[in-house]
Amino acid sequence: MQKQELGFCGPGLMGAPMIRHLLGAGHAVHVWNRSRAKAEALMADGAQVVDTPQALAQRADVVLLCVADGAAVEQTVFGAHGILAGRGDAGRARVRRIVDHSSIAPEFTRELAARAAALGVGWVDAPVSGGVGGAQAGTLAVMAGGDAGDVEAVAPILAAYAARVTHMGAAGAGQTTKLCNQAIVTATVAAIAEAVGLARRSGIDAAKLPEALAGGWADSTLLRTFVPRMTQDGLAPIGALKTFQKDVDTVAAAAQQTGTPMPVAGTVQQILRLGAAMGLDQADLSGFVDVLQTARRG
Repeated sequence: MQKQELGFCGPGLMGAPMIRHLLGAGHAVHVWNRSRAKAEALMADGAQVVDTPQALAQRADVVLLCVADGAAVEQTVFGAHGILAGRGDAGRARVRRIVDHSSIAPEFTRELAARAAALGVGWVDAPVSGGVGGAQAGTLAVMAGGDAGDVEAVAPILAAYAARVTHMGAAGAGQTTKLCNQAIVTATVAAIAEAVGLARRSGIDAAKLPEALAGGWADSTLLRTFVPRMTQDGLAPIGALKTFQKDVDTVAAAAQQTGTPMPVAGTVQQILRLGAAMGLDQADLSGFVDVLQTARRG
């Protein structure tokens, strides 16, 4: 594929390995992060660090985002020094497309996409699934929303770290698909935490559940990922529980807007709110088990 100059905002747990894959594919990648040290950590891999998101728009045709939430996306793109700041001034920017890998509300995505379109910039909402492991392996699943031509144009770029890119529809469709994903993931992880608790209190070795259930209907990537994280200490975190809470709150809002009954997601939302009240919002994604154990002791 043709090598390109790209911009990337948000080299965090997910973004950093994605940037390394882009560099490995031969792209020139200009990186910005609110905490400059995280961006500078990628200089050894060949990344070029800039001072503002606006600087990316002057260097790249495509800018990719992987930031915390909708407020961060809006500020990064439309803030005083954002990607599209001064867009109306001739010669100020070359960016033509923005790809948002963040997980934000579909309705807000449609608003941001409309604002970008008014400035002549295409918007692809492209949340991902596969976690830190998938980002490191380059096997993420990307669910994309936006104009078909824009999605087609950026798909070869995303192939550097994605096993597949699926166009789900117009702007916001990718985010809606991610909400479906998160409804399934969070409910499953909560169920795994309950199973680990039941195993422990019944006197069996919960760490052996993945082996015992291998090949059965309960076997899954999530089972094999989270049982070790719930039964072992010292494993590197793969994300914070507050991320699950943000996503499930967005699921609940979408369910209300569409009149969709989602009682399981509602229960998961309450577990996560309880965890936050316990001060566990910064715990690893496997922290469901700690919420349940602490709640029982309380």
